[in-house]
Amino acid sequence: MEMCWQIQRPASLRLVFHQKGPLKINTCIGFLHPHPKSYSFSSLASLESQYNSNGFLHQITASADFSRKKQGRMAASGPKSSSPRGLGRRTTVGSAQKKTPKKNGEKDSNATSTVTNEVLEISKLPGAKADVEKQSSVVFGERNVLDRSETEVDALLELKLKAERENLRRKEIEALAEETLARGDRMFVYPLTAKPDEDIEVFLNITLSTLNKEPDVLIMGAFNDWRWKSFTRRLEKTWINGDWLSCLLHIPKEAYKIDFVFFNGQSVYDNNDSKDFCIDVKNGMDKVEFENFLLEEKWREQEKLAKEEAERERQEEEKRRIEARKAAIEADREQAKAETQKRREMLHQALEKAVVSARNVWYIEPKNFKGEDKVKLYYNKRSGPLANAKEIWIHGGFNSWVDGLSIVEKLVDAELKDDSKNGDWWFAEVIVPVRALVIDWVFADGPPEGAFLYDNNSRKDFHALVPLTTPEEAYWSEEEDRMFRKLQEERRLKEEAMRVKMEKTARLKAETKERTLKMFLLSQKDVVYTEPLEIQAGSPVTVLYNPSNTVLNGKPEVWFRGSFNRWTHRLGPLPQKMEAADDGSSHLKTSAKVPLDAYMMDFVFSEKEDGGMFDNKDGLDYHLPVVGGIAKEPPLHIVHIAVEMAPIAKVGGLGDVVTSLSRAVQELSHNVDIIFPKYDCIKYNFVKDLQFNRSYHWGGTEIKVWHGKVEGVSVYFLDPQNGLFQRGCVYGCADDAGRFGFFCHAALEFLLQGGFHPDILHCHDWSSAPVSWLFKDHYTHYGLIKTRVVFTIHNLEFGAGAIGKAMTFADKATTVSRTYAKEVAGNSVISPHLYKFHGIVNGIDPDIWDPYNDNFIPVPYTSENVLEGKRAAKEELQKRLGLKSADLPLVGIITRLTHQKGIHLIKHAIRRTLERNGQQVVLLGSAPDPRIQNDFVNLANQLHSTHGDRARLVLTYDEPLSHLIYAGADFILVPSIFEPCGLTQLIAMRYGSVPVVRKTGGLYDTVFDVDHDKERAQAQVLEPNGFSFDGADAPGVDYALNRAISAWYDGREWFNSLCKTLMEQDWSWNRPALEYIELYHSARK
Repeated sequence: MEMCWQIQRPASLRLVFHQKGPLKINTCIGFLHPHPKSYSFSSLASLESQYNSNGFLHQITASADFSRKKQGRMAASGPKSSSPRGLGRRTTVGSAQKKTPKKNGEKDSNATSTVTNEVLEISKLPGAKADVEKQSSVVFGERNVLDRSETEVDALLELKLKAERENLRRKEIEALAEETLARGDRMFVYPLTAKPDEDIEVFLNITLSTLNKEPDVLIMGAFNDWRWKSFTRRLEKTWINGDWLSCLLHIPKEAYKIDFVFFNGQSVYDNNDSKDFCIDVKNGMDKVEFENFLLEEKWREQEKLAKEEAERERQEEEKRRIEARKAAIEADREQAKAETQKRREMLHQALEKAVVSARNVWYIEPKNFKGEDKVKLYYNKRSGPLANAKEIWIHGGFNSWVDGLSIVEKLVDAELKDDSKNGDWWFAEVIVPVRALVIDWVFADGPPEGAFLYDNNSRKDFHALVPLTTPEEAYWSEEEDRMFRKLQEERRLKEEAMRVKMEKTARLKAETKERTLKMFLLSQKDVVYTEPLEIQAGSPVTVLYNPSNTVLNGKPEVWFRGSFNRWTHRLGPLPQKMEAADDGSSHLKTSAKVPLDAYMMDFVFSEKEDGGMFDNKDGLDYHLPVVGGIAKEPPLHIVHIAVEMAPIAKVGGLGDVVTSLSRAVQELSHNVDIIFPKYDCIKYNFVKDLQFNRSYHWGGTEIKVWHGKVEGVSVYFLDPQNGLFQRGCVYGCADDAGRFGFFCHAALEFLLQGGFHPDILHCHDWSSAPVSWLFKDHYTHYGLIKTRVVFTIHNLEFGAGAIGKAMTFADKATTVSRTYAKEVAGNSVISPHLYKFHGIVNGIDPDIWDPYNDNFIPVPYTSENVLEGKRAAKEELQKRLGLKSADLPLVGIITRLTHQKGIHLIKHAIRRTLERNGQQVVLLGSAPDPRIQNDFVNLANQLHSTHGDRARLVLTYDEPLSHLIYAGADFILVPSIFEPCGLTQLIAMRYGSVPVVRKTGGLYDTVFDVDHDKERAQAQVLEPNGFSFDGADAPGVDYALNRAISAWYDGREWFNSLCKTLMEQDWSWNRPALEYIELYHSARK
């Protein structure tokens, strides 16, 4: 049998033993065998040959053959065994006899004796020698062999080996010190190879150091380029000759390098001639692994902080909830008290009128009764207006009708023969209400839903006292408590309903946003997509690219160049050659590992490894979001400078875009401010927390600045004291160009003087176009160096000159749909700048246009109950406008009445709809041109007289009615001659109304014909969603409208599913906001 111990021997055994020969140790391994064995160590030469002087583990082998040689020395001791000697306890071996309990001081006569060996003491290493040549074995302490425990022997042996190791270690260190000095160096470490999770000793020769005159010397350092676990230790004097100091360091398991300097604890350093000292750590992490480790540590820390923050927020929310609950309880108590007092006063008046009977009119039997008693109430039919009634009914309540109508009974003939001369008496059995102080009633000739004639005691009603009642004060105390409980329950039900609705709204918004992001990623699939589609930090991802649909079509090679975090990550960009995809398609593929600190993956494609032709998505580059990472994208600061803003000063769609885009970008964790004129016509009820901010001087006047929140967005209102914006209007002044030019310059001056450094200035249309050139001429070199200008054209029909100049100076320019961008690309103010011109479709605000939370419609609805909601809205719309209440197809038109909106097509569509029997049409809108307005007034008068139950034209602006039309109409007609974007069709789809549109601008980009645009919709990961036409004439609109109405009649089930599909499509700012953020980043490159 071979027994092996692994020990670390830092020094050569030659330093200790100078002669070779067999070394034997006699020992007893009692737990291995019932009979003791003698183990013989291999020769010193064999031991030495296995030894490595660099400190690696070495093997000492003991053979089992010597157990046979030494058996004669070992024998079981009998009862005569003396008491144990030495330091160890006795260990019983070789006997299975049952022990007999001993009395105090009594020896165990049956115990098997312990056979031990005493290790020969080598007290003066390395001077002591073993005479291995003269003896075939060395016996350690045979005198006490019978009295030493094997545990003690093992301990003593370990001590001796330890002493050997220490002596060998010292000899090797001394040799290293000599070698170091011989090289002219002053520092070394032991062991020479540093390994993670082990100790290392650092030695410094103070004589050769700049610290040679310092009383104290310390080491200061850290690991991994000074990035991990710093340390400071004091160096101590060593036994080595030559002024050597040392200290012990533990190397953490994450280390790949040790960095350190020596110093005196103050300002004197030995830093290796300004290069610092460093030692590489072997067999541990490399730099990349350490970076990933740091990221994981950061992620864990963020998780911990997030949980702590969530818990703090939960506690704060719980505290707020408790406080709100206390306040609500107090409010309900006060309300209960007030309501009870009010009822008490009302009941007091009733009590004053109440009697126990009315002679020859009514009486009650028995006379004494209380709540919950059954009584008979008699009524003389001849006493009032019901003398000829065939039936008599009592309609009653109690306590001045506190609970309304609560007593309804039919009276029967009392057949009182003895009293026939005095009247015709009828009676009803009535249960007296439990809390009644007074009973209130009237008599009628039928039940509540069918009565025509009443006897109400000359409009004073009848009132009877309840004789046996609760004491008044006790009654009102109970009433107040009952009222309080009722209010509490009403509040609970209301809060619960509100909570459920809010949770559902949040869930629907989150689901919609998630679907939109997925559609956004899939919409590029014909060019590029990833597997998995959602890129996870810390996981591999495969990028698939189809060059046949790009400028790299036909290139023999395609190279992928990628990085992360807007090209700022330490990894990349490294080119990778793409290879054919496995599915046999025209796609190419490559793979990459996504780091844990990634929040965005960035890439472009090229035809060669070193460049050549690039596909960089028209200068925007390809960017895909990464989820689950520990890093978040740094927020941009965007400042909009605009002259319209919904809902405080809205004239057209520009105002909606400024507010809604700002909110959407802000929801993506970016910072947004709006600078806006402080008109005297602002709707200040929509401005929250308005307060004076500061004032500054510019342009010869003082400009006061106010700050507030509009729809949750920060707004700075500029109020120049020269009266330019005290005109009672937004537009319409002869000096509008001058007014808005002054505002643009004042806004830039406000940013400069206020110390703002936005990333993006976003200006809109001709009215704030001057921002672009004023900024470049006056402010680029005066503190706003990093700022870039983005300019958006909402309508090219106005201010073309200013728009053209802004296009020249802007870093990026957009318009409000892709098709409109193509339509105006040939315009002379646009065509020179197509390289920086992009079309991004507008969205709608899903909080403003939300049928589930719309107070202007009768039944809230989502796609789940769209039919129920739209049916109720149509019934309410028909009722409000005086139309026939019927399930007919209803065409809605909501528009400004201008030539741009196709008013000739609108008139034709109205007449054509009414020519077909069984259809209704509703128009809401007004014309800025009086002639057009009068024309439509005449048309309305005509139609209201000839088709009053099927047509209604409301020629004004009515916000609540517009919501009801969007919800109640089956179709919304938008026949615009040109339409940069259009919001009407988007709102219609949000409410499940099918759009019927002309193919132009944003209408073409958002409405996909159910018969002709299936492939075009599929490319956008959408379902077809409406009806469209090409021409600007009557046959065109007829073609679309006829198909739509026929679908309503002929395929009702399909039509209803189309309404559901519309509601599930996302036409909010979720996707446009993502596209604008990409544009902002590209402007900053």
